[in-house]
Amino acid sequence: MKTSLSPIIAGTMNWGIWDKNLSTSEMAHLIRICIENKITTFDHADIYGDYTTESQFGKAFGESKISRDKMQFISKCGIQHTGGRPNKIKHYDYSKDYIIWSVENSLKNLQTDYLDVLLLHRPSPLMVADEIAEAIEKLKQEGKIIDFGLSNFTSSQTELIRQKTAISYNQIQFSATHHEAMLDGSLDYMQVHGIRPMSWNPLGTVFREDIDQTRRLKKLLVQLVEKYGVGSDTILLSWILKHPSGIFPVAGTVNIARIQQLIKAVELQLDNLDWFAIWTESMGNKVP
Repeated sequence: MKTSLSPIIAGTMNWGIWDKNLSTSEMAHLIRICIENKITTFDHADIYGDYTTESQFGKAFGESKISRDKMQFISKCGIQHTGGRPNKIKHYDYSKDYIIWSVENSLKNLQTDYLDVLLLHRPSPLMVADEIAEAIEKLKQEGKIIDFGLSNFTSSQTELIRQKTAISYNQIQFSATHHEAMLDGSLDYMQVHGIRPMSWNPLGTVFREDIDQTRRLKKLLVQLVEKYGVGSDTILLSWILKHPSGIFPVAGTVNIARIQQLIKAVELQLDNLDWFAIWTESMGNKVP
């Protein structure tokens, strides 16, 4: 049985020293703002902030005085980063002992007894499915994780792990500017096997790059903003939410005004023609 996540997930990658460098009180305030706006799920990874953001969030969580049962915590493990640890090169470790140690370390840092979801951060050519399954089953039996999933795994890599242990989620790159997953069979595969996708960078490059693709999309979004009476980012998230695979967008904004608008994407029902118009402008040609 899957844990219940909020339809929009708050991504914490930028909360710490990698970007915004929020103080404990600022993080606590942001946690409260998210929950007040029906965003109750928080996406972490052990490597964020060179292995420092989880502990900063944990302190903020403690300061917020919010009950743990009102929140859901996701975290990822597996990447051995050179920043923050004495690793000579970046690599992956999915040994049983390392997975268990990573989860226990994340629990300590986040000041919680369990993760709602554990994800393997990126696939490794050396991962052994049986060993991963042993770690996951032990963590579940001990109540340290409720649900398990993957991140950035292809369908074949997912199937390798799924043959040994249940997979509930796969966090992938998906947006109006990066929509390959709905064409290469990835989202079809997930629907067949009851795996819910999460989407990192759900706004894509629309507001970060000035290229023909983003210019076309921005021009269309001006019309759609006027039609629906919501912001461009709300429309782009609604485009993702309309896909029948049931995608959870992971929104990384720390802008309070934008956070307060995010849930409108769940309520917005894009017309089919507008959904296809966004896809068309992204591709720069008619749909196949």
